[in-house]
Amino acid sequence: MDEIGWALIGASFMAEDYVAGVIDAADAASVRGVFSSSLERGRALAERCGLPRAYSSLDQLLADSKVQAVYISTTNELHAPQTVAAARAGKHVLCEKPLALSLDEATAMIRAAEETGIVLATCHNFRGAATHRKLRELVASGALGAPLAMRIFHAEYLPPRLQTWRLDGRKAGAGVILDLTPHDADLVRFVLGDEIEEVTAVAVNQGLAKAGIEDAVMGVMRTTRGVLVSFHDAFTVPHAGTGVQVHGTDASVVATGVMAREPVGEIILLRDGREPEPVAVPDRLDPFARTIDAFNSAVRGVGEPLASGVDGAKALAVALATASSAHSGRHERVPRFRVG
Repeated sequence: MDEIGWALIGASFMAEDYVAGVIDAADAASVRGVFSSSLERGRALAERCGLPRAYSSLDQLLADSKVQAVYISTTNELHAPQTVAAARAGKHVLCEKPLALSLDEATAMIRAAEETGIVLATCHNFRGAATHRKLRELVASGALGAPLAMRIFHAEYLPPRLQTWRLDGRKAGAGVILDLTPHDADLVRFVLGDEIEEVTAVAVNQGLAKAGIEDAVMGVMRTTRGVLVSFHDAFTVPHAGTGVQVHGTDASVVATGVMAREPVGEIILLRDGREPEPVAVPDRLDPFARTIDAFNSAVRGVGEPLASGVDGAKALAVALATASSAHSGRHERVPRFRVG
């Protein structure tokens, strides 16, 4: 494959601000066009990003022989049908999280990819962040000893330009849990190399989202190896900053400012009786650049995407268990995700 032609499904801020330019900057890849449910919006994005065309329909995009891969960043309820349609048209798919709204939908997406032989990946961009990769390295090397606990603080203020369907679109899967908690779940799996077995959560509406839709959630996860993970996700917190902490029997690491789309943040290593040690974080490649590079390589038959469709489904399973716990007031087991 000389060059991978991409198309954007969804004229989203993610597509415009974080993905289109990265694809065009990658080796032997380019964005051929964009499809939006609003042709006007698609044409406007194509003009701003310098794309050759705006497709008038999804079918028109999928019939384009110059397109081998698609990036899907539409509202959540469209991820499954658009992925299945793309797979059946022989297009490789990088889909935004949450992968779908249900595990049945996620299963259908993964089966479609397996049946057609296309690459299906989930855009869990934090796997591409140098800071998170360093956290994973510290855990895997034994530098912290045996992991005991993890803390994720992912509470921010939802920017005004995003205060749309995330706050009131029930059919689209509105609310903070499906928007942010899948990131937390995937981060736990990535950094610890462990699975999440159980979750307990409390979610509330703090006045930003439409009544009945949660815009803040706190909870605790338990992994297979007994690591406890506390998490706070919110659309309502303007000033706190974000971060990740991992505590082990021999040391702790505190990472601040790392739950961002940009390659930023710092890591400090803490050991009893010693001065805090800054941890060097080399190779601060843009997380989306690393994501796209790995995906393009997988399409060419070399390696795997950073987060597969199964990875996306497992993160979704945790988010769904979180929502269930918040509604039921009970501990909820995370469904074991299997295809077949």
